[in-house]
Amino acid sequence: MSTDTASIDKDSVLTCTPIHPHFAARVEGMDFRKPLSDEQKAAVKAAMDKYAVVVFPGQTMDDDEQEAFARQFGEVEETPTLVDQSRRRLPNLKINDISNLGPDGEIWPADDRRRMFNLGNLLWHSDSSFKPTPAYWSMLQAKVIPPVGGETEFVDMRVAWEHLPEELKEEVIDLTAYHSLIYSRSQLGFDEFSPEEAERCKPVPQRLVRLHKESGRLSLYLSAHIGAIEGWSRPEAMALIRHLTEFATQREFVYSHEWSVGDLVIWDNRCTMHRGTRFADKTYPRDLRRVTLMDSAPTLEQPR
Repeated sequence: MSTDTASIDKDSVLTCTPIHPHFAARVEGMDFRKPLSDEQKAAVKAAMDKYAVVVFPGQTMDDDEQEAFARQFGEVEETPTLVDQSRRRLPNLKINDISNLGPDGEIWPADDRRRMFNLGNLLWHSDSSFKPTPAYWSMLQAKVIPPVGGETEFVDMRVAWEHLPEELKEEVIDLTAYHSLIYSRSQLGFDEFSPEEAERCKPVPQRLVRLHKESGRLSLYLSAHIGAIEGWSRPEAMALIRHLTEFATQREFVYSHEWSVGDLVIWDNRCTMHRGTRFADKTYPRDLRRVTLMDSAPTLEQPR
């Protein structure tokens, strides 16, 4: 695959190496513990707008450094919408704990409620699509990885849209879907939400097709969090969502990232879906930390 370069400053160059035929790239030689210059931020932004998923290996940020790095690109989401917030492991509330570890550092018991909830990460989704203003970028850094499994898979939904048959594009382009964590977890049989958690999980409307303004490309906006389509019966709606998801996640469209400790992967939730893959989570620890940026507005308020 070819290598793209973009100037950062007079002494260094950001080098993007594509790692999939349709999207995704790897960038070497940046230390995100240091504040970025305007030119560096612009180069990272240009890479993200083009590739949608960018891998930055060899990062060793602590949680506060990761949050500070993220703030250079937008507004960080508030406390994540998760179960059992009182049993958080990480003190920084801006960090999403993508792990199988409790506050004591031990692996969760097999029947732990948090483990049951987090199995939803194995479903194809877009982060925070269940929030009125959904996510912009996610930034996930690997601290501890299992010896086998636990990859993260990605698809570029602009690519999916561009390959969709024209008659299907016409059918879905003006649809509005409803997203909720309750919808995604119900697919796995998890329904143990407290009244307070359920109140935070009320369905929110999002466009099913949206514009990725920087690239000028349309994108499907799918997620396991979808549970209804406005004006459609639920069985018919879910049949369509399943069909679109299966189309978008054909293996030729998927990039599977095999983690190394220190990898930082950034993806654009406006035009991608992702999922974790299974590993022996009752035996091996897996510790990844994510900071998520908010988008500019609800999708129904954004131009298309």
